[in-house]
Amino acid sequence: MLSIARRRTFQRGEVVFHVDDPADTLHLVVAGRFAVRVQTSVGDIAILNVVGPGEIFGELALIGESARRTATVEALEAAETRSIHRPDFDRLRAEHHEVTEVIVAALAGTVRRLSQHLLEALYMPADKRVLRRLAELARMYAPDGGEAVIPLKQEDLAGLAGTSRATVNRVLRDEAERGTVVLGRGRTTVVDAAALERRVR
Repeated sequence: MLSIARRRTFQRGEVVFHVDDPADTLHLVVAGRFAVRVQTSVGDIAILNVVGPGEIFGELALIGESARRTATVEALEAAETRSIHRPDFDRLRAEHHEVTEVIVAALAGTVRRLSQHLLEALYMPADKRVLRRLAELARMYAPDGGEAVIPLKQEDLAGLAGTSRATVNRVLRDEAERGTVVLGRGRTTVVDAAALERRVR
């Protein structure tokens, strides 16, 4: 798959594609992170997911019948991907049928994540959902467990956790008092990831 991929680079805030754009390309993230955003029925913008190195987005473009994007994807920082276009992938799949398994595995991972988040939304208190999303982001931004600077606004965290900005603000202020996070303008810094992980188990 990498042999047919094309290198793409994006600046912070640059949109990879908008909702309803033609869907014909998958992206493998090499560096940086991307936010997957949708607009709610009341006009708010919510983040569904943050995708980082080693992950993919736009995979439905390679196997689905939909010709349009279902979300907007934006670079949260300077980033790089390897893009694979549908016609190129179809030719590769005709020669190597096993490449389909790569996409199927990626889709299975997405279904597992969404199922877990749905279960949490139905049965887990909002406070704990906020902490879980924060812990996940901390692991993404600092895999070694060190200080993690998460450049998301509180409304973005609210969208990820399926709750209100007011709830996120309260939870983050409580964590700041505990010393696990430091709050900044448009970002949250996790300074004690180990303590945060213990609290979300």
